[in-house]
Amino acid sequence: MGAESLDDEETPALTTGQAAEFLGVRQAFLRSLDAGRMVRPDRSAGGHRRWSRRQLALAARIRELFDEGLTLTAAAMVVSLQDEVALVTRERDQAHDELDQARRELSRVRTELVAARGGTTAHPVPSARTHRARGPEVPTTALRPPLPTPPPQRTSST
Repeated sequence: MGAESLDDEETPALTTGQAAEFLGVRQAFLRSLDAGRMVRPDRSAGGHRRWSRRQLALAARIRELFDEGLTLTAAAMVVSLQDEVALVTRERDQAHDELDQARRELSRVRTELVAARGGTTAHPVPSARTHRARGPEVPTTALRPPLPTPPPQRTSST
């Protein structure tokens, strides 16, 4: 491993002892994250765990939630869901940006077409951001299908 790879957050560079000292946790905490398959460090040729900076950041986020009273499994699930929401949000924002760009291009082509035909200019196409600003915010939970209702419980007849 060269010195240049130390800048890479994916490079497995720290032993479990070094990682624990860096995070201010016990080595057993990091081993439990590995055993529970919540954070999977790489292994050296000798089979020793090697932690990357990205994995340490993930472990630190789990530790914060664990310290707030969540179980390790619940904390890992929360962190996973937070990451998933962040990814979907980035993808949504990128899709909105691409849609805005396509609408601007469509408006430009319409304007050129109308001008080429000798008519008046076309109305501009509003952007997706304009449409989102007009209505109330809809929480994402409103877009999910409702959960199935459990069947009614039977009461025993005596």
